[in-house]
Amino acid sequence: MNKTLSKTLLAACIAALLMPLQAHADEAELLSKIEALAKELAELKSQVEAGKTRNDANVRATEALQKKISKVEDKSLAKWLDLGGDYQFRVDDLKGETRTFTDVKSTFDNTQQALQADFFANPSTEPGSSTFFGGMGLSTAGALSALMQFSQNMAAVENYDQANAFVSNPMNAGLMQGIGGFAATVPSFKPKNSTLYTNRFGLDMHIKATQNVVITTRLLMYKTFGANDANAVTNAGAAPFFADRVGVFDGTLGHIPSSGFINVDQAYATWSNIAGQDLWFSVGRRPSSDGVPRNLKQNTGRPGNGGTPSLLVDYAFDGMSLGYAPDVEILPGAYFKLCYGRGFEAGFRTQPNNSPQDTDMFGVQFVPIDTDPLRIWTQWNRGFNIFDAPVMRDTFFGDTMPQTNLGDIEWWGAGAIGIFEGVGSGDLNYFAEVGRSITHPNDNVSAQFGFQGLLTGGFFNPEAPSSKTGTAYSLGFRYDFDGDQAVRPKFGFEYNHGSRNWITFAPAAADIWTSKVGTRGNVYDAYLILELNKKAIASHDAKAFFRLGAQYYDFQYTGSNNWVGAPVKLSDVNGQLMTTAPLDHAYDLYATFEVIF
Repeated sequence: MNKTLSKTLLAACIAALLMPLQAHADEAELLSKIEALAKELAELKSQVEAGKTRNDANVRATEALQKKISKVEDKSLAKWLDLGGDYQFRVDDLKGETRTFTDVKSTFDNTQQALQADFFANPSTEPGSSTFFGGMGLSTAGALSALMQFSQNMAAVENYDQANAFVSNPMNAGLMQGIGGFAATVPSFKPKNSTLYTNRFGLDMHIKATQNVVITTRLLMYKTFGANDANAVTNAGAAPFFADRVGVFDGTLGHIPSSGFINVDQAYATWSNIAGQDLWFSVGRRPSSDGVPRNLKQNTGRPGNGGTPSLLVDYAFDGMSLGYAPDVEILPGAYFKLCYGRGFEAGFRTQPNNSPQDTDMFGVQFVPIDTDPLRIWTQWNRGFNIFDAPVMRDTFFGDTMPQTNLGDIEWWGAGAIGIFEGVGSGDLNYFAEVGRSITHPNDNVSAQFGFQGLLTGGFFNPEAPSSKTGTAYSLGFRYDFDGDQAVRPKFGFEYNHGSRNWITFAPAAADIWTSKVGTRGNVYDAYLILELNKKAIASHDAKAFFRLGAQYYDFQYTGSNNWVGAPVKLSDVNGQLMTTAPLDHAYDLYATFEVIF
């Protein structure tokens, strides 16, 4: 028993001695692990520090690269220049019918040629020797001299009183009666051109010059196939049909088929957001042609706030505008605009009492609503010192230019354009507009057009000046069919009517015969657009389409688009002296292929 107890005590003592040794061993191992972890932590920290340094370097490099890219983008064309434009090929089949009239220019030419031939056959100063004016006691030399003096005295006539005195003068009255003996009477005929081919190309540039300042330009070319002039639309070699198609002039360059020259149709600068307000100022060659609602037929987007309603004005003006768009909740998109344009620059006035003055246009436009589904507009314009003829070269009448100012013309207009979406299987676009013109004539008459005034008088038949009021209205629609077919059809119809004394300022309209909105009578215009369902590449609005159309003009009075002379009812025209051929009715069947980019 004692031996057993002794062994147990000995084992316990040995175990007690060995326990501190095991604890010391575990502590050493723990310390070793801590040291290893600390070393790994230090290495990891070092790696993190190195990574941070590299990351900072990468950030700096990225920022530097971004700055370089920004500088390159700022200098790239896409940052400040937007390009666009359009191309049109067109073919027209034109037919019409005139009334019998006496051609003024040809009558004078006949008279001059006959008197010259009479003189060369018998160069005499013996009174009464003239074959044609011997009854007036004139010799062959005297008759020729009298005609020359007649023309000089006629050119010196400035106003209605002088014109009355001229035609009442017995000598002049006798000469006018004699000139009637050489009348170039033109019987009714049917002009036609079955294939008039034309090319039109326009290039648009939108340049961002500085913050809030942009420059907009449009270059335009409109060329007749096989010609480098406007003869195909002016009835070259014979009396023209309408005043706005006598020739091409400043306000119609690029809008009437003529030469292959590229003209500056628009070039203007616009400063917007003036003083932090929705206020803008624009100056230059204006976007005053192809206004609403012409965009429907042209298959283009609705013009912005820079244009003018096409019923009143379609003319490439040089001028300026000041606009303001107030933020009025009940008038979404509303804006107000003052417009000024110069239609003719007279230059230095060497004869202050006689030479023509500058022709200017001033207008006020108020658009109470301008939203995607609806735009409503009102417009007032006044043209000051209206000229009797623009500057034109190589016309049937030779080179023309303003010889006098006939007074002022005032215009009032209102209209609306909108869209009803989801009508049947498509969308219905529509428009309606009305216009009113009021003349304010002075006492002047146009000597180069036989003493006619502002909507007054006839050739050699002066009329006392009086104000004339005309009215016009225009209606139309375009239905756009839905669908994913290869061709997207759009069908449109337009109608307009002008009264006897209606006069507009729209010679730049694209109609071949004459500007339809200036017609004194009725115009019916139907068209079908076949738009190719192709992906747009050049721009968001890029498209290509065919357009087939038919126009019918039913003229009721003479002088459509002409403010010189009093209109005459077409049914009353029968051989009167006239400067233009009186067209009774006309057709235009046309087809186009157009690309917008």
